[in-house]
Amino acid sequence: MTLQSILALGAGLSVGVLFSWLRLPLPAPPTLTGIIGAAGVYLGSVLFRLLLH
Repeated sequence: MTLQSILALGAGLSVGVLFSWLRLPLPAPPTLTGIIGAAGVYLGSVLFRLLLH
């Protein structure tokens, strides 16, 4: 795991705790299909960059 990944995980955990403490809806897809969709968007952008090079 890189430092950037660890920092991103820490930021996500902090936001999750803060939003739960403030009783706000989480700023993330609540279901597995939403998470898979977000991963698909990311993988699509990676594939696009690979195809350009």
